Amino acid sequence: MSKTSIDRRWLPLNALRAFEGVARHNSFTAAANALLISQSALSRHVIALEKLIGAQLFDRKPHSLVLTKVGQHLLQAVGKSFDRLEFALDDIRNEASVMQRTLRVQMPPSFAVHLAVPILRDFRRVCAEVEIDLVNSYGVGPPPSEVDVAVVYSKPVVTDLVADLLWPIRMSVLCHPAVAERHAGKSLAEFIEANELVHVRFVDLPKHHMWSQLARQSGMAAMKVERGLVFDTAVLAVQYALSGDGIVLLDTTLFNEEIRTGQLVKPFDVTLDDGYGYYLMTHPESLSDTAIALFRSWLIERFGPQAAGTVASVRLAVSNE
Repeated sequence: MSKTSIDRRWLPLNALRAFEGVARHNSFTAAANALLISQSALSRHVIALEKLIGAQLFDRKPHSLVLTKVGQHLLQAVGKSFDRLEFALDDIRNEASVMQRTLRVQMPPSFAVHLAVPILRDFRRVCAEVEIDLVNSYGVGPPPSEVDVAVVYSKPVVTDLVADLLWPIRMSVLCHPAVAERHAGKSLAEFIEANELVHVRFVDLPKHHMWSQLARQSGMAAMKVERGLVFDTAVLAVQYALSGDGIVLLDTTLFNEEIRTGQLVKPFDVTLDDGYGYYLMTHPESLSDTAIALFRSWLIERFGPQAAGTVASVRLAVSNE
C-alpha cells in the first residue's frame, strides 16, 4: 500500500494545539480554559485530527483520559515542534540581547554527581548561551519524552531514539582495604558470607538483583544475598564502603578513581557483565537542534568509546584544579 503525506499548507495547527493542550492537562475542561476556547470547540478539533490521521489519540474512560500509543508519538513530535517555534520567535523578538537556551538533561544520580556535574562548567564555558536543567532518574530504560538529552542505565533496546553507548557496565566486588586485609585468603563465597552486603536500588529491578546475578554466575546460586543495606544511589553505597564496612558490587569505570588511589580495592578478579551500559539517548528530530547536538557531541567526546580509559583522568584533572 502506498504511503500518503499531508500537504504542509493544510497542517491543522489549531487542532494540534488543541490536542497538545488536552494531552498536557490530561483534561478537555482544563485545556479549554487554558486555551481560552469552549470545550465543545476543543473536542471538535481533537476529533477532526483523529479523523485526519485515521487513529484514536485518547482512550476516553469514565473518569480518566489516557494517551494511546499513537497519541504519545504525536505528542512528542508536536511538543518539540512548538518548543522550537517558541524559541525561534523569542530569538527574533530579542535579537538585540543574548538568547538563553535551556536544555533539559536527564542523568542517573551517581553518573551526574560522580562524573558529569564536576565538568559541566567546561560545557558552559564553550556554550555560555546554553543553560542546563538537570534532572535525575532512578529508573532503567528509555527516558521520558519531555527531556532533550538523557544518559540512561539500560540494556540495548530497540527504540525510536538515537542511542550512543558511552561504556558497558563491568561490575566487581569492591571494599575498603581494611576489609580485604581482614579476610585475606578466603574464597569468594567465604568472603561474601563473612561480610555485610551493600545493595544499590533500581526502580525497575529487584533490590538484590546484582548480587543475585553474581552469585549465579559464580556457581553460588544457593547463596543468600537478600541481606544487608540498600541505598538509592551507587554514590551512597560507596560512601558507606569507604567508611570501612560492607562490600559493594559496582561499576569499576564509574569508581575508577577510588580504586586507583587505593580508597577501594578489588579483592577478587571477578567481573559481572549482565548486558547493561550507560547510553546517551536523543530524539532523532532533535539532532538538528544546535544546542542539543553540541551537548551530545560534548558528552560523547568525554565518555564515549573513543574516550575509553580517560574517565579517571577527567576526574583527576577536575580534582587538581
